[in-house]
Amino acid sequence: MKKLIALALWLLSLPLAAQNMNDHNYDVAKNLEVFNAIYKNLDFMYVDTLNATDVVGTAINTMLHSLDPYTTYYPEDKAAEYKEMMTGKYAGVGAIISYNFKQKRVVINEPYEGMPAAEAGLKKGDIILSIDGEDMTDKTNQYVSDHLRGNPGTTLELKVLRPTTGKKLTMKITRKAIQMPYLPYYGMKEGDIGVINYTQFLEGSSKDFRRAFIDLKQRGAKKLIIDLRDNGGGSVQEAISILNMFIPKGKTLLTMKGKIKNANQTFATTVEPIDTVMPIVVLVNEATASASEITSGALQDLDRAVVVGTRTYGKGLVQVPNVPLPYNGKLKLTTAKYYIPSGRCIQAINYKHAKGGYTEHVPDSLTHLFYTAAGREVRDGGGINPDIVMKADSMPNIALYLDRVDTTSVLLNYEVEFMKKHPTVASPADFELSDADYDEFKQAVLASGFSYDRLSEKYLKELERVAQFEGYYDDAKADFEALKKKLSHNLAKELDWPYNKEHIKQLIALDIMAIYYYQKGAIEHSLRYDPQYKEAVRLLNAPDEYRALLTPKVKAENKKVDEKKADDKKAEKKTSKKTKK
Repeated sequence: MKKLIALALWLLSLPLAAQNMNDHNYDVAKNLEVFNAIYKNLDFMYVDTLNATDVVGTAINTMLHSLDPYTTYYPEDKAAEYKEMMTGKYAGVGAIISYNFKQKRVVINEPYEGMPAAEAGLKKGDIILSIDGEDMTDKTNQYVSDHLRGNPGTTLELKVLRPTTGKKLTMKITRKAIQMPYLPYYGMKEGDIGVINYTQFLEGSSKDFRRAFIDLKQRGAKKLIIDLRDNGGGSVQEAISILNMFIPKGKTLLTMKGKIKNANQTFATTVEPIDTVMPIVVLVNEATASASEITSGALQDLDRAVVVGTRTYGKGLVQVPNVPLPYNGKLKLTTAKYYIPSGRCIQAINYKHAKGGYTEHVPDSLTHLFYTAAGREVRDGGGINPDIVMKADSMPNIALYLDRVDTTSVLLNYEVEFMKKHPTVASPADFELSDADYDEFKQAVLASGFSYDRLSEKYLKELERVAQFEGYYDDAKADFEALKKKLSHNLAKELDWPYNKEHIKQLIALDIMAIYYYQKGAIEHSLRYDPQYKEAVRLLNAPDEYRALLTPKVKAENKKVDEKKADDKKAEKKTSKKTKK
């Protein structure tokens, strides 16, 4: 009887479903026809001649913008940008460039190890004078970058001024496909701990990850730190391949669910792993996203690793990257949500499509409870929440300005002078910026005219404005004036304040390590004062605490009860034996 009722209800719902589909199809056809009519009228009667590519392209991009930030249109003229997005490769010289406000020119900031710029001998601070005879004075970073890039195998003539010698150099450099560093550092630290820093899940990158891990094991690694901080993700398949190294064959790692059948997929481990017992800590932060969250989340859900850091970005959407379009265009299209082994989707933002599109963060109160394989509690809807929350040190405002905002380029100029005086420096593990070096930098800052927006001044002005608005200012005016005097700007004092000094010294040291030892050296040196890394090392050297974090609280409590019962029984037996005696 129940089956007959269910069948009858299903049959009754068919006309309604068909009607809804007909209504939807009608709305699609109607709106496409309206759009086509509007453009035809614009093209025929609008006062100016329209550029079809610009106008229709704007309409397409606005439409996609109302959906989510990951659905993207690449017309034929953006084929190179699409290829770089897919592979992480572009053709050029392989160097980070930056604008030197003092020189009013673009300079070489950091050549990539093993790339044409480094092989040609370009150094940090080299001022780009011309490219293929064209003067680069007052040109933007983007303009210079476009001229440094080109087809692989083509040659460019680059003229630079080297500040450390004052000489002008002319170089012929052959462009080649540049691979962005995705595994900039791996090595042995703290005795038997291996560290792998992994920055992008690019096609084929899991093979290098695998080689790095095997090498570390051969060098004696018995514990592992996987650093996925600031890793924005990439290929899901590369994430699956990396997970397969640590998780037994046949385990489900990821499920994708979408509107159409082809979007539904399940990924499981398919080969025997390399290691299923080595203790692992995964480092994450708010910029850990997508494939990085699949990796860290699956290791957490399967109780295979402890996650340390701050809550991750929360991207649980899947894109098909290569939907073909007419005239050689491409569409990267969101087709599904992904679910990690516990069954949770960690997407943190709901993208609403009404009223032109808007976003809605999932509040903690609306997240749902799930369980890891061992029974530990985890939640959906807001990224991967670490097992141990450990915040990174925040960069002081003055250091942030020196590194990214300063128009005097005093940091860059100091580092160029440092290179002139120091042909070689100590290894990343041993290098220290001396107090004498720092004092020299301090004097350079004071002489440069450097200034920055101090937060204390900003908040004092805001408090003053609020006090005036609410009518309290006149009574507190003397106090405000006294506070202003106490908070008066003293750059020398701010540079000497221990917290600022420590972080600025670290900033300079990292840049110097990149100059002499490339990214690998900078990362190795940074571990010396990285609180999240130090917490990972501490945890791996505390096996009981590590195991306890992977044990559900209920089981842990039951274990304590069982141990207490066992101890009580032993005590009873001892008492019984004494009584018999």
